[in-house]
Order: sequence, then structure tokens, then C-alpha cells
Amino acid sequence: MKLKAENISFKYPSAKDYILKDINLELDNKKIIGLIGDSGSGKSTLCKILSGHIQKYEGEVKFNDEKLPNKGFKPVQLIYQHPEKVMNPKWKMDKVLSESWDVDDATLSEFGIQKSWLTRFPQELSGGELQRFSVLRAVNPKTQFLIADEMTTMLDAITQVQILDSVIKIVKQRDMGFLLVSHDMDLVDTICDDKIYFKDINGI
Repeated sequence: MKLKAENISFKYPSAKDYILKDINLELDNKKIIGLIGDSGSGKSTLCKILSGHIQKYEGEVKFNDEKLPNKGFKPVQLIYQHPEKVMNPKWKMDKVLSESWDVDDATLSEFGIQKSWLTRFPQELSGGELQRFSVLRAVNPKTQFLIADEMTTMLDAITQVQILDSVIKIVKQRDMGFLLVSHDMDLVDTICDDKIYFKDINGI
């Protein structure tokens, strides 16, 4: 399994300068990789390109030597830092979750999700509770590669450990690829097998 970015460059339409320039990156499912960089450096933009959420850019992204699909389920899933921004506030959590896949009770329990939360709206849950749903949506059985973009930054230490333990367990069970994006060096050193510094791959 391989996720490959070749000569990726990108700038936002309203910007004069590129935020990403000539980025080359090759990832597989043999190691958990950490990508370290400062806030505002362009890490999140790269994550969106690698997962197919941004489709207009220079260069090419391939998964298993094929272009990422433009429609339908994407094999590369992205977990955002702010889960509330990717959930429909008019949907209850059971619909938010089932939009991705039908989760069994054992998996709900593994991610610390109480059944009573399923009948609530997103705004009725805490950030940590919402992030559990966001992560669970991303680990759909069809997911082959997971990108976590600062997914635990807004959480307390105990919730961080709980969520990361559950994610790593499912990543290893399914032999998935996993890229952990963070500016927290200690976290990356604890979780990851290897690390990449964003400033070393961005040609700006």
C-alpha cells in the first residue's frame, strides 16, 4: 500500500505566494509516520490534497499507483482538528455516524462513545466527544490510509491517550497506513515509528 505525492505545489486563489512548493512524499502502511511543522505552515493544506479534499493543485497524488477518486468514498481519510466543522449541525449523531458506516456496539465502546450520545445534536456534545465520532467516521472499513491533522490538539491528556490508543489499535488490526500530523514533538516521538519535518519537504 502506497500513498505518493509528486511535485505538489499550491497557492490559494486570493494569495500571491505559494504555500506549498515542489513537495515530494511517499508513505506506506509499514510504519506510522509523524509529520512535524509549525502552525500555519501549510500542513493542513497538504493533508487536504493527500486525502482528495482539495483537487486543484500542481503535481500529482497517487494511491497504489492510481489517482485518488473524485467521487464516492475515498480510501484516504482525513481527521480534522476541529470536528464540529465537518458535521451537519442539523443531524443527530446517529445520522452523522451512519452517513459513513454502520458501527457495531463493540466499536462504539472501544472509542468510548455512549449510546445516549447518538440521539444528540453535535452542539450538545463536547469537543472530545465529537472527535471520537469524527475519528470513528474516518475508520470506515473501506479506509486504507488515515491522516490525522492535529486531531488531539484541542483535547485533554486523558482523552488524547484514549483516542490515539483506539486509532492505533484499529490501524494495526487492519494494516492501514497512518500519518500523524502535529507540532507536538513528544507526541510524535511516542506514537510514530519515524518522522518527517515539514520544512524539509516544502520548497518554499
